[in-house]
Amino acid sequence: MKLYNTLSREKEDFKPISKDEVKIYTCGLTVYSEPHIGNWVPYIYWDVLQRVLMAEGYKVNRVQNITDVGHLVSDDDSGEDKMEKGAKAEGITAWDVANKYIKIADEEAYQKLGLLKPKMIRATDKIQEQIDFVKELEDKEYTYKIDGEGIYFDTSKLKDYGKLARLDISGLEAGARVSVDGKRNITDFALWKFSPADQQRDMEWDSPWGKGFPGWHLECSVIAQKGLGDQIDIHTGGIDHIPVHHTNEIAQTESLTEKSFANFWLHNNHIKVDSKKMSKSLGNIYTLKDIENKGFDLQAFKLMLLSKHYRTEGNFTWEILEAAQNRLNGYKKMAANVWQPRQGTEHFEQNYFEDKQRAIMEALSDDLNTPAALVIISEVESIIEKQHLHDTSVGSFQNFLDFLDTTLGLKLQIENISEGQTKTLEQRQKARDAKSWAQSDQLRDQLHEQGIGIDDSSAGQTWYRI
Repeated sequence: MKLYNTLSREKEDFKPISKDEVKIYTCGLTVYSEPHIGNWVPYIYWDVLQRVLMAEGYKVNRVQNITDVGHLVSDDDSGEDKMEKGAKAEGITAWDVANKYIKIADEEAYQKLGLLKPKMIRATDKIQEQIDFVKELEDKEYTYKIDGEGIYFDTSKLKDYGKLARLDISGLEAGARVSVDGKRNITDFALWKFSPADQQRDMEWDSPWGKGFPGWHLECSVIAQKGLGDQIDIHTGGIDHIPVHHTNEIAQTESLTEKSFANFWLHNNHIKVDSKKMSKSLGNIYTLKDIENKGFDLQAFKLMLLSKHYRTEGNFTWEILEAAQNRLNGYKKMAANVWQPRQGTEHFEQNYFEDKQRAIMEALSDDLNTPAALVIISEVESIIEKQHLHDTSVGSFQNFLDFLDTTLGLKLQIENISEGQTKTLEQRQKARDAKSWAQSDQLRDQLHEQGIGIDDSSAGQTWYRI
């Protein structure tokens, strides 16, 4: 298996630290508002990553944080905590905000999108561990205090700070990442932020340095270490995390452990809406509920994303989603062939479906090339539409569908129609044979009302679920 490693800027052969287990850490949601479609992009791709590794025979140990404290609205350690800001907007506590959106995110990710669930750890469940982490960095003399602000990491102590982003520190503009007076270096970042003296936060804790809360970068280093150990195989996240968040994770973790943090860094690109960046002012921020309310299947949204490579920028429009829905409908029609009357007279070549599975795995093992995998599925769909299935091919075709579910999370298995619906289909075929077109159309409409669509061809009629 080959994966593109942001650290080297090359595709590399993947070799896990442990022979049989792969350790993956994924940066999770900041749960201050309802997730929008852009938030789900990385989790759909990293779900495929986990599935493919499992299909390769690895046991996958994957941990994902839940940011419920400490994520300031600016990467320069200034502004409001997003959780506190969300609490003010909704008139409830930050704790209530977190619980509300964790529940919504869980339902959308694991029930509606059908993603595999990693081990989830809330930042607020590891406060003491984060304090202990900062104390260890303090003992190693990597920290300093800014009165009224917090405890900061001194990036000048590292020779390779910024290696992930390949930052030219000397070339950074003086104000690029500094808005906090007292920072020694423009790239220094907060490990522990002090609570404002004139107000009480919903989320704050006592520490050796004063009442406050952890910096956003800290939780990922601590949760990854406590959940997976000092060294991990793969760290995933969005490309926006490269220059600051992941760069700072590497700095603080490797300073503490004196080991390489992650062997592979995988980063997904984002999607735009109508070729524009999502923003409230443009009114182009959509949620999964918006997609459902327009009558689309969320599996179509997954297909839309998987039709582009995870490292390329995507674009969301309702027209593109409609095309993905049509593609999904075609796949479901293909899957319904498991239950169709065996009209196919030609046998598929021996091992045809097994060969297609291998081809898909080759594509997915090449840096998760999901677009190439979908092309192969569409080729199979086209062949089955022309040739139909013979009894001898049904078992291997069912295995093929199971494989698509296992590796891509595409749930294409279709339930058989009822005995009554089968009889209605038989009556309709007899009507067509007798050229009783009015009766044929009446029976077709009857089935349509029950969620069964019909395609007619020279080989006969085939049904599919609408």
